[in-house]
Amino acid sequence: MQIKMFVPLTALAFLLTGVATRTAQQIPPVGGNAPGRPSQPGDGAQGPGQGAARAQQPPPFTVMSTSMADGSFLAVKYTCTAGPAAVSPELHWMNPPRETASFVLIVHDMEPRPHKGIDDILHWMVWNIAPTATQLPEAVPTNTQQLPDGSVQTNGNPGQGGNVGYRPPCPPAGPSHHYAFELFSIDQRLDLPETATRTDVMKAIDGHILAHAALIAPYHQ
Repeated sequence: MQIKMFVPLTALAFLLTGVATRTAQQIPPVGGNAPGRPSQPGDGAQGPGQGAARAQQPPPFTVMSTSMADGSFLAVKYTCTAGPAAVSPELHWMNPPRETASFVLIVHDMEPRPHKGIDDILHWMVWNIAPTATQLPEAVPTNTQQLPDGSVQTNGNPGQGGNVGYRPPCPPAGPSHHYAFELFSIDQRLDLPETATRTDVMKAIDGHILAHAALIAPYHQ
């Protein structure tokens, strides 16, 4: 009689043990992923140093102006429509690389392609701007190539009255032309004569550009 009761009780014990094991496997451990499950992007987990890398990214090098906004039309006072009263717009910049040794400004009309070439129309170029400079004021003098801070300017086409600086945009009647004010952060000063052309400047800065920023203003008559 005792032997007969022992067999069913043993089977029941095995059955209860199997149920408990399956239940434990279905419940994940508290406070983490199931064993062997890798962290997913949605889990909010970050790899080593990922958060620190994002925090250490420097702000972008930027050029701005109180005279115009990027994409807005150039005011008449900065164009040939103003006649002899035309002046250069104010420009200022921020967040240049620490290694900056000088700045180069190139202002050009992006539309024309004289002689079907790669160059468009240059309106102003200033090089060897001091690395500590943060702006060019409105109405930079146009009658001298050497500026007070030691930088050099040209427009590639000296005009009447000895204008060797900012040459006011003067597009023909029709669709807008787009004038780019491009500023380059350079890791050296440029050893160039006052007679240097845009090609000379571009060759000299090739391989030395640390950062670049641009402001574009359309204009039409």
